[in-house]
Amino acid sequence: MNRLILIAFGLLYFSSCTKEEARKEEKVTPPVVSDSGDTITFPTRQSTASFGIEKIGSGNITAEFKAPGKIAATIVSSGEGAAQNIVLFENPELAGNYTQLIQHQINISQIQNINIRKRQIELDRINDLHAHGAATGQDLLNAQTAQAMEQSNLANEKAAMIEHESKLVSAGFNPDMLRKARAGSAYLICDIPESQISKIREGNQCNINFTAFPNEEFKGKVDHIADVMDNITRMVKLRISLNNSSSKLKAGMFATVSFGLSEGNFISIPKTAMVTVQGENYAFLRSTPNSFQRVRIHPGQQIGDNMVIFSGLKDGDEIVTQGVMQLKGLSFGY
Repeated sequence: MNRLILIAFGLLYFSSCTKEEARKEEKVTPPVVSDSGDTITFPTRQSTASFGIEKIGSGNITAEFKAPGKIAATIVSSGEGAAQNIVLFENPELAGNYTQLIQHQINISQIQNINIRKRQIELDRINDLHAHGAATGQDLLNAQTAQAMEQSNLANEKAAMIEHESKLVSAGFNPDMLRKARAGSAYLICDIPESQISKIREGNQCNINFTAFPNEEFKGKVDHIADVMDNITRMVKLRISLNNSSSKLKAGMFATVSFGLSEGNFISIPKTAMVTVQGENYAFLRSTPNSFQRVRIHPGQQIGDNMVIFSGLKDGDEIVTQGVMQLKGLSFGY
């Protein structure tokens, strides 16, 4: 009986050793590297299970661009029932420019619609009297001089108005827009680099985060792109409108503006899928269930965690995204 038990244990031990040796033999079967490292073939598909694979395709790539900004003006209603709402500027100089601009517009309207017309009527009357001998030449000269002075006053007012208007426009504000602005609006100004301005259009939406409200996100719209670029900083001003019906936003508040900018229609791959050897860039494709192909790629700019690929890959390729360093070692011999 004891002898039978010993034989049974012996058979079990021999069987387990045989299976363990078979498993070890299967594990140590190395992959085959051929075509000067371009092709790596594993013994079975199961042996490639540790590699992460991703099927790629071209598409419109959008990158998030952020820029600092500041609330430059808010619009509030007049408590005195004025014809226009009140514009509260963060910059006192702009407030002065806007006030002076409005005054010059009032003066121009007065001169055009009242003064000049009145002087013209007076001049016509004196001309008629002079033609019938009822007015002297001096009377006619005085009437002509008065009419000319009003024309000169009109020209001076227009010149002064242009000066204040140009300062407002340079700061990102359209005076006509300000006059028509509704109470409960806020306007944010931010500077955009010259390299990014071609990707932004009037009407684009953006997300805004304020230092004063770290847990809130506000929505804005690009109303205007300035016509003047700063020659030193190479920046262009954008005016962004926001809803401020709650009156939470105050002129002078700092913010970060986020834009989703389209970079174009390209193939992109995770940065981890690319390896660089001696100045050349490569990725690994799955060519069969248990083999990989090394291909040379030409990357472009990095967008987030992805790299734009200009050539070397095509739609539908299956690339390795995890375990790339192992394939790199096999392919290049280190």
